[in-house]
Amino acid sequence: MSKELTRRALLASAALGVAGTAAAQDAATKEADKILVVGVSCSPRKGKTTATAMAAALEAAKGVDPRITTELIDLGSKTIAGSDGSSSSGGAAGVEDDFNAIVPLLQSPNLGGMMIGSPSYFRSMSSLCKAFLERLAVLREPKLLLADLPVGALSVGSYRNGGQELVIEQILTVMLCHEAMLVGGKPKAHQGATLWNAYKDDITQDEFGMESAKNLGIRVAEAALKHKG
Repeated sequence: MSKELTRRALLASAALGVAGTAAAQDAATKEADKILVVGVSCSPRKGKTTATAMAAALEAAKGVDPRITTELIDLGSKTIAGSDGSSSSGGAAGVEDDFNAIVPLLQSPNLGGMMIGSPSYFRSMSSLCKAFLERLAVLREPKLLLADLPVGALSVGSYRNGGQELVIEQILTVMLCHEAMLVGGKPKAHQGATLWNAYKDDITQDEFGMESAKNLGIRVAEAALKHKG
């Protein structure tokens, strides 16, 4: 009797082991099937208008397909040095700052798309955005890791026509150096998402701008699905 019980216990244990392995393999497959869309808010003001607009774009992206996952990187309060001109180190030889913690996310095999947002300061991108883009040089060596990656951009200005489209153009021009696939929005903001901070930092009241942010997220997610096949 005891031998029979032992045999049954062993069989049950083996069955649980097989089930556990199958479950683990299934979880690994589901993880591999995920498509990550990253949104980078390059405003020095953490959690303010640019970050809010980017969060809305990411939420819209997530609604396109169950496989889409999103991650907001808010650079506000982070320290990122600009390039020192050394191409082999991504322009910052020996520098230890907050950019280094971001790199693994941008190297993820699940990365399927990216959006970059900046406020418009004097009709140009923020210095934080410029530093971030310069440091992306580390992803160009020894090969272009961002090649063919769908990338879109958004910008927030103090006026409706406050240089937002110029900022978007500047961001996307840099991404051409990575051979990224540039993605715009939908009507009525084909170039990207343009928002107007006319409501004392409550960017959600800019209905036109928020709609353009959501449309950008949708377009980048659609392109990410095609990119990852």
